[in-house]
Amino acid sequence: MAKPPVCKIMDYGKFKYEEKKKASEAKKKQVVVHLKEVKLRPKTEEHDYEFKVRNVKRFLEEGNKAKVTIVFRGREITHKELGSAILDDVNKDLKEVAVVEQAPRMEGRQMFMILAPNPKVAQRARDLARQQAQAKAEAQASKKGEGGGKGEGGKAEGDKEEARPAGKPAETPPAPPVPPQGQASGAAAPGGTK
Repeated sequence: MAKPPVCKIMDYGKFKYEEKKKASEAKKKQVVVHLKEVKLRPKTEEHDYEFKVRNVKRFLEEGNKAKVTIVFRGREITHKELGSAILDDVNKDLKEVAVVEQAPRMEGRQMFMILAPNPKVAQRARDLARQQAQAKAEAQASKKGEGGGKGEGGKAEGDKEEARPAGKPAETPPAPPVPPQGQASGAAAPGGTK
């Protein structure tokens, strides 16, 4: 500890502002992982199944987690093996991009499992998100540098400035003509009613 103690006198409002800016910068660089859900039924046909698996693959490649749910209705609940077979098929179809984060389990009339992107896919998604955030930040910085679409001196491209000799002030345009005054306040206008 220094003797005498050293302290810094600072503007607290400025300090809080800078802290807020640092926090927002850190938040911009953060990659938020969402949990996307896809619902299937035990009787889901082949084309619908493929379509939903393609969506799950897209979610995983974006770096999000996916929840695959099998919904049982009525007496379908007696054939839980159909639901687990569908979830196994989903797992096999997505094994190159996904890892099972939560194994298939029942919850009421639903059976679900949660898939997460495998580390290689997740890293690729994070890198892509960072590149997009950087490009967005650079685009905003270049917009601010341009001054809102105007070139140098605050003039838009279409604005023209007349050349005038140095030392001579710019002329102001003449004032518009004043319309003639109406009749006295008590009199009625011609052709009007009283």
